[in-house]
Amino acid sequence: MLSLAHALESQLRAAIDRAFPEAAASARESGTGLDPQLAPASKPEFGDFQANAALPLAKPLKQPPRQIAAAIVDQLMVDTAFTAICLTPEIAGPGFINLTVRPECLAAEVQARLADARLGVPLVEGDNDGQQPTPVVVDFSSPNIAKEMHVGHLRSTIIGDSLARVLEFRGHPVLRLNHVGDWGTQFGMLITHLKQVAPEALETADAVDLGDLVVFYRQAKQRFDDDEAFQTTSREEVVKLQGGDPISLKAWSLLCDQSRREFQKIYDRLDVRLNERGESFYNAYLESVVEDLNVSGLLVSDDGAQCVFLEGVTGKDGKPLPVIVQKSDGGFNYATTDLAAMRYRFAAPPQGDGARRVIYVTDAGQANHFAGVFQVAQRAGWIPDAGRLQHVPFGLVQGEDGKKLKTRAGDTVRLRELLDEAVERAESDLRRRLQEEGRDEDESFIEQVATTVGLAAVKYADLSQNRITNYQFSFDRMLALQGNTAPYLLYAVVRIAGIARKGGDLDVTTAELQFSETQEWALVRELLKFDAVIAEVEEELLPNRLCTYLFELSQVFNRFYDQVPVLKAEQPSRSCRLALCRLTADTLKLGLSLLGIPTLERM
Repeated sequence: MLSLAHALESQLRAAIDRAFPEAAASARESGTGLDPQLAPASKPEFGDFQANAALPLAKPLKQPPRQIAAAIVDQLMVDTAFTAICLTPEIAGPGFINLTVRPECLAAEVQARLADARLGVPLVEGDNDGQQPTPVVVDFSSPNIAKEMHVGHLRSTIIGDSLARVLEFRGHPVLRLNHVGDWGTQFGMLITHLKQVAPEALETADAVDLGDLVVFYRQAKQRFDDDEAFQTTSREEVVKLQGGDPISLKAWSLLCDQSRREFQKIYDRLDVRLNERGESFYNAYLESVVEDLNVSGLLVSDDGAQCVFLEGVTGKDGKPLPVIVQKSDGGFNYATTDLAAMRYRFAAPPQGDGARRVIYVTDAGQANHFAGVFQVAQRAGWIPDAGRLQHVPFGLVQGEDGKKLKTRAGDTVRLRELLDEAVERAESDLRRRLQEEGRDEDESFIEQVATTVGLAAVKYADLSQNRITNYQFSFDRMLALQGNTAPYLLYAVVRIAGIARKGGDLDVTTAELQFSETQEWALVRELLKFDAVIAEVEEELLPNRLCTYLFELSQVFNRFYDQVPVLKAEQPSRSCRLALCRLTADTLKLGLSLLGIPTLERM
């Protein structure tokens, strides 16, 4: 009901202005205006919205809040645009104004959404100069070359993908950037190891399958730790690589390509789209970052290192903490690369991406790092006035023992193996259920359902948690058919699909909608919250808000279907209730798709 809320807010502002013109004029002069404090009603018995402006106005106006509320209501009732939307307002408690939308307006909203593929969610408007919306960068996933993706990459990948989906749906041009770790000193040892154990790989394309890159990395690291000669050669190799030596670059490219192929298998499986732009992309910009900071007067030399000392951030000794942008040996680090990336992403094309909002989806452990580089970028003047830099932190994935999720051997859980197990468990549950129900389904059906349910369960279990906190990973909980789980929501969609099949080919979009039952109106009001929820996720970057809404919608629908006859109802109630079923299914499908979760017609 976002459009109705906007209309009511405008009408309330006008009513307050008419009721208290002197106070309104004074507020406008101060650049604020009188806020009607409109919000969704806290309980259904209070109507649809609450306007709480009377309470903060009591002191400046020196009047009782209920008297102020009565004056505002009097002005609302002479506004025909307001009375066309709402019934007569009620004043409750110390001065709350409860607003109830007219039933015919709610029915009209449902009717409009039945014919709208966007279900009432508007496209974002362009910039003030009439141009198209500026790009939003979402930086997520970001695995390291020559290391396999593990459970630690799960949250960044699916949270980032979901946020990108919501922003894209709203009409923002989104750059989905995968800032992979494809540069740095570790490549010295990897390239040296490759040259020594598989030199033929540098002569013939695909001559050598490096196999498990994790094992390859461990072998190289072991040699680096144990062999001083290997260490020396590895450090020399870093210099060659950074100097553009063609053989070193070829070895580097080979390692990157093999990792990239393995990453893509995971992304394809999770239906995640990403544009790779690794750390190496920003190499050419690192020196100019240092030069810019020096020109701006921010750079300070400290024991040979070039630093920017942070404002308001001190160490245990009480001294300002530094962000090191160039090490004493002349080398650069992660902070330098991140600063180069920020400058590039906000710079106008063709020198950059021209973004006005840049979102980083990483674990909460990097919060201090990003707070530091954000401050440096702001002070350097690289962030435009309307630009937004946002860190989207998330907690750890824990085992059921409350500790960091590990294998029984104590190793980090590989993401590929975790997804495999989810699908295998979903298949086992499905086969058991089919046997109990006496159903006979072909293998292609079983494979499709098990894959969809298994991967959906993993995604939804993660996204339904407040991303800021840690959560305990449990296959049993996430695959349950009851509770706030993906299988529960998928089954709700399947249930409605069955109703639609039995209901026949009825054109519910042309039916004149009339509702009378309490559960009908409860479902109508829940359905009409969808646009406001999407707007909230777009702003707050919390996918769990969408998960909570979809779960509550499915619960309200189940109560509606259990208590109100649909297929056995007489006309016109039958068509009206089928219309609610159809809109519920459309809302669940769209909402789940924004979480990266496909739906099923049968389970």
